[in-house]
Amino acid sequence: MRTSRIRTRIEAHVRPGPGRLLPPLLTGAAAAAALAGAVLALLDSTSPLRAPCTLFFLLAAPALAIGAALRGLDPYGRAVTALAGAVAVDMLVAQAMLTLHRWSVRGGVAAVALLSVLLLLLTALRERISGKHTQK
Repeated sequence: MRTSRIRTRIEAHVRPGPGRLLPPLLTGAAAAAALAGAVLALLDSTSPLRAPCTLFFLLAAPALAIGAALRGLDPYGRAVTALAGAVAVDMLVAQAMLTLHRWSVRGGVAAVALLSVLLLLLTALRERISGKHTQK
């Protein structure tokens, strides 16, 4: 008798060999750099890593949120769209803050983080609602 095993999505994408742990490692390093950039900007640090890490956060946070919302696209299209959307979100936040005469680095980082978290929550809520409808 042969038993069949259902493969999970993670198991389906794991490559055999020495490089199989590289994508999760790079993802973790990118998340740490983005988080460090947000923290350094919010604490108004004078570290030389503040500018590049904050710029990475300002691109990565909205790109992650937009990419999570666009699960139906192929990976390259999703990456390009998410990056373009991240630049648009950053520009809209900067434009709004300049128009209201409330420009600050801390405020910009906080606003981008808030918008990114809201978009991620809306995406999770949409998936949860659509999951309930398909289970009935």
